[in-house]
Amino acid sequence: MKHRIVVLGAGYAGAYVAGTLARRLSPADTEITVVNAEPDFVQRLRLHQLAAGQEIEAPKLADVFAGTAIRLRVALVTAVDPERQVVAVADGDVAGELGYDTLLYALGSHVADHGVPGVAEHAFHVTSRPAALRLRERLDSLSGRDGGGSVLVVGDGLTGIETATEIAESRPGLSVTLVARGELGAPLSAGARSHLRQACHRLDISVREHTSVEAVEATRALCADGTALAADATVWTAGFAVNPIATAAGLQVTDDGRIVVDRTMRSLSHPNVYAAGDSVYTIGDNGRPLPMSCASAGFTGMQAMKAIVGSLTGSKTANVKLSYPGNHISLGRRDGILQMVDQEAQAKPKYLGGRKAARIKAGIVRMSLWTTSHPTFGLPKRKHHLAAAQNGAAARVAA
Repeated sequence: MKHRIVVLGAGYAGAYVAGTLARRLSPADTEITVVNAEPDFVQRLRLHQLAAGQEIEAPKLADVFAGTAIRLRVALVTAVDPERQVVAVADGDVAGELGYDTLLYALGSHVADHGVPGVAEHAFHVTSRPAALRLRERLDSLSGRDGGGSVLVVGDGLTGIETATEIAESRPGLSVTLVARGELGAPLSAGARSHLRQACHRLDISVREHTSVEAVEATRALCADGTALAADATVWTAGFAVNPIATAAGLQVTDDGRIVVDRTMRSLSHPNVYAAGDSVYTIGDNGRPLPMSCASAGFTGMQAMKAIVGSLTGSKTANVKLSYPGNHISLGRRDGILQMVDQEAQAKPKYLGGRKAARIKAGIVRMSLWTTSHPTFGLPKRKHHLAAAQNGAAARVAA
């Protein structure tokens, strides 16, 4: 019987791992299934652009995996049972189960409301394609009325900064306010913070620093100091949270639900489960947890892929460098910031800003899309057979 590999999620980590495994492992020994809620590959890095009104590519996953023998299942993952080694899925009203011998968990993250009242009911976000399109529709309605409208972006992390600047540049008729809990761009170097302030001034973005939003209503946000900020659209960018499926499955997770793994991205509690992307909690080479990011998805995905191949073929697993070099921030289409960090994850004094930084960020985004859309390009054509022990294990499980 073939060894069944199931990949949950086809984002930057899941799509890469699935495609690479298909190239590395012999189809005579393995069967690879990818489960994703949408039929398209979503460029998470560019959803703020989609919300602002721009068109971004969304390749069909069927095309991405064409010729790889990967089985694509467009369905929602509803549960994982690691004891029975099955995944529960739902496609509309139709529910089913998929058995696995090896599981890669890469379900990513979604917006975190942090328990703030009204966020779920009234706020918009950009952590999924449907959500970005919903915000886009709202911005369209505001842009088409007399006097424009007001947009409040809560959270000055990378997503908040990129969302506020993109909307302000693409829709100059709207009034945009960016709310920062502390100093604007606090993790950046002094020079980069100054550049960010200049960009906000150029784009006519109002900045509210040292402000904590404690509730969101239909037309305003209520702050801890008692003030109310009027908003025709409140965009919540104050952090990310992971799906609770891993916690419910009984996998060893952190307090926020990320799967705890060893250096090879293998679950500490269930050795035939691997994790990558935003769903994983792993320590980088600098001794600090890797942040949720596209860069981390690339490193953890590559490490998980190598570990799965090594485990199944009986070969040595090489360690992938787990680092976080810095932040690449777009400030609209013609400006940006590249801020590198040191081994302590602190911003280095020097930074790159302006059009060159914007071009580099755009190049990174294009490269991420291309490599994901061509998961087997440049890889060795030799397909490795599974070790005898793994073939036997797969047969026993299947039986």
